[in-house]
Amino acid sequence: MSQALTIENLVKVYQSGKMALKGINLSIAEGDFFALLGPNGAGKSTFIGIVSSLVTKTSGSVRVFGHSIDDDILKAKQLIGIVPQEFNFNIFMKTLDIVVTQAGYYGVPYRQAKEQAEACLQQLGLWEKRNDVVRSLSGGMKRRLMIARALVHQPKLLILDEPTAGVDIELRRSLWVYLEKLNQQGLTVLLTTHYLEEVEILCKNVAIIDNGEILVEKSVHSLLGDLTGETLILDVDSILLEAPKLEHFACRLISPDSLEVDLLEHQTVNDLFQALDAAGIRILSLRNKFNRLEELFIRLTGHTVEDIT
Repeated sequence: MSQALTIENLVKVYQSGKMALKGINLSIAEGDFFALLGPNGAGKSTFIGIVSSLVTKTSGSVRVFGHSIDDDILKAKQLIGIVPQEFNFNIFMKTLDIVVTQAGYYGVPYRQAKEQAEACLQQLGLWEKRNDVVRSLSGGMKRRLMIARALVHQPKLLILDEPTAGVDIELRRSLWVYLEKLNQQGLTVLLTTHYLEEVEILCKNVAIIDNGEILVEKSVHSLLGDLTGETLILDVDSILLEAPKLEHFACRLISPDSLEVDLLEHQTVNDLFQALDAAGIRILSLRNKFNRLEELFIRLTGHTVEDIT
């Protein structure tokens, strides 16, 4: 299988002396749906900036479908579509003009650019807004417009930097469906997100980056298989003044009627219920504190879920 993105010994040192990337090695196969996760300041934005040629690397190599950003930058850029975190278009332009103009930057002839722009806007539910100025669009529509603009020149690699940040649940899920469809059609997707459920739902492979280094790179399925336990939240039917002493279980009081308990790989919920019953505690409800990827992220990096971007 050919590689969509090949990163070797990628280093970035800013003028301030901050080493944002410390010899990153990463490969993303053609057709993959790949997630890059990491806390604030981990190096994700620097990584994406270098791949998209917006940031100059200090050393190392980057190849996009075999094309080096050092030797063949124009071809490499033609193969990439990028959706940044922040809106960065002219809010006084019309929706259609934004997308058509973007195609022109990549040398797409005007008539063809209009056809491709129409197709993108239709697919993203924006065609009826084609003659509206961008400032009149809702936040969700602007987010979809960013994706349309990134796809209009028909790239082979789509880079999404937190594409669903700040959008409502309904739009987020509709974007998931659309992105899955694009990936099934052969588009390679690189996603950064702080919605970890997106990784479980969408992605095939994942890398976790922290402090400029890749901590782990493997399939999502394999990564989830590494989970050695989970944290449960229990609502109890009585008022507690302190956490009960449960044999074989780490238990913490988080409110007078709620407990937090660590369940290890070899332990079962039935084991926990027996320990609680022996302590005279009756459970009203039980739920996971985090999803499985959140548990892994915290264990690997030592950060809290709130740190993820």
